[in-house]
Amino acid sequence: MAKDYYQILGIDKKASKDEIKKAYHKLALKYHPDKNGGDDKKFKEINEAYQVLSNEDKRAHYDQFGSAPNFAGGNYNGSYGNGFGGFDFSGFQNAQGFDMGDIGDIFGDFFGRGGRSSSRRVKKGRDLETEINLTFKESIFGVNKDIYINKQTICQTCGGTGAEPGTKMETCSYCGGQGQIKEVKRTILGSFSTTRVCPNCHGQGQVPKEKCSSCKGAGVIKKEVKINLDIPAGIENGEILRARGKGEEVQNGIAGDLFIRIKVDKDRLYQRDGINLKIDLLVKLTEALVGTEKSIETLDGKKLKIKIPNGSNNNDLLRIKGKGIPTKEARGDLIVRIKILMPSKLSRKAKNLIEELEKEGL
Repeated sequence: MAKDYYQILGIDKKASKDEIKKAYHKLALKYHPDKNGGDDKKFKEINEAYQVLSNEDKRAHYDQFGSAPNFAGGNYNGSYGNGFGGFDFSGFQNAQGFDMGDIGDIFGDFFGRGGRSSSRRVKKGRDLETEINLTFKESIFGVNKDIYINKQTICQTCGGTGAEPGTKMETCSYCGGQGQIKEVKRTILGSFSTTRVCPNCHGQGQVPKEKCSSCKGAGVIKKEVKINLDIPAGIENGEILRARGKGEEVQNGIAGDLFIRIKVDKDRLYQRDGINLKIDLLVKLTEALVGTEKSIETLDGKKLKIKIPNGSNNNDLLRIKGKGIPTKEARGDLIVRIKILMPSKLSRKAKNLIEELEKEGL
């Protein structure tokens, strides 16, 4: 059955690029294999859907022809599978003891794409996730914050080489300076030569003659790092921000990303409704009857006068234009809900006045 990439990401077929990206980030964090409860199969499926829908040409092709073979292959990194590259042969073994998983490598070499690549790949550090709390006001107007993360970083002593400063690097004896190890594998089709990254020098072809005293030759150390974040105005509770390159760093590679989950504290007066703000305004019964003017303090610290019309009812709504949440396009409104305070006890004089009002038909 053809895969529905829109359904996989939980989005509408008319979703914008931002909506696609937002849905992908949310699901990728949830199902990442490195997390507890992660799902490698689901994660690959999400990546496959995102790589297609985030590319205009691939998305147009997919919308026109559906789940074509080129899209449906296991090659979820965004390239189109050719030949047998889209199939995963791992986990199968025949009666002769040949590892069928090698076939993916072989066909990948034959057809140029798909399967597992034997070329050197750029290493990427592990993505990290954290959570920060914002006040309601900070979420509305945005804020600049410093956060502290304990993460793996490049060793400042050796600059990531793993060698003690002033000492030299030497050729890796394990791979002879090639950075790769060649291996001959037996399969049902015969013997084939494959390569893999050298586990001793990690593909660099050189190793430290004398290991760095700070990182013990690893090129990286664990330490607490301060990261400055610009939180955009109008961000909502539960949203996730992505700080590229702020995740864990690796030797001879690129840093991972940092995902920041936003938690917004409740405000004692204001509530959010899309780009609008809502507030309950307490009004006495007499004020509701004859009308009055009340003053409230806005989130930006200014005083705002609200005119209460005579004859107002409980839960009546007043809309104040342009006093809501600021966005790039416009600013939302402030919705004031009138809450009439009913007296719990009445004096004799008050009762007499109400009786007089009743006689007037009020």
